[in-house]
Formats: sequence, structure tokens, C-alpha cells
Amino acid sequence: MHIVTASSGSFASLTPYLPFLIPLAVIELGLMVAALIHIFTHKTYKMGNRWIWVPLVILINIIGPVLYFILGRSDEEKDDSEDS
Repeated sequence: MHIVTASSGSFASLTPYLPFLIPLAVIELGLMVAALIHIFTHKTYKMGNRWIWVPLVILINIIGPVLYFILGRSDEEKDDSEDS
């Protein structure tokens, strides 16, 4: 019976992919943080509400924040400038 441990090479097999995985993780984290900041600082959305967008952004990596910025983020900045 073979027991897999961390020292048996499971992490060593990821080293060739680190140049791809590290920037991907940074982009994912950056998008998630930016989307969550926008969600918590704005009250209006094109679609849905805060209770829908927060779990979607957190649980669906990369795609959740991108969906929020495409479908959920309202254009309230444009609305304010058009009134003046």
C-alpha cells in the first residue's frame, strides 16, 4: 500500500506550471478584490443584488468577477455626468 505524502513529489510535479499558475492566481485575486470592493461600495446593479453577486464572485473563480463587471456593474458614473 503506497501512501502519498507532500514529500513524495506531488508538489514537485507543479513546478513546471508555476510561471503560469502564479500570475493566474494574482489576476484571480485582484479581480475578486476589485469586484468585492465595487459591490460593497455601490448599491445599484444592472442585474441582481448584493446577495447574488458576493457568492458568485467568491465561488466562481475568474468568471464570477468578470460576469459581475459585464452584467452586474451599473453605469451610475455615466448617469451623473449626463445630468449636468
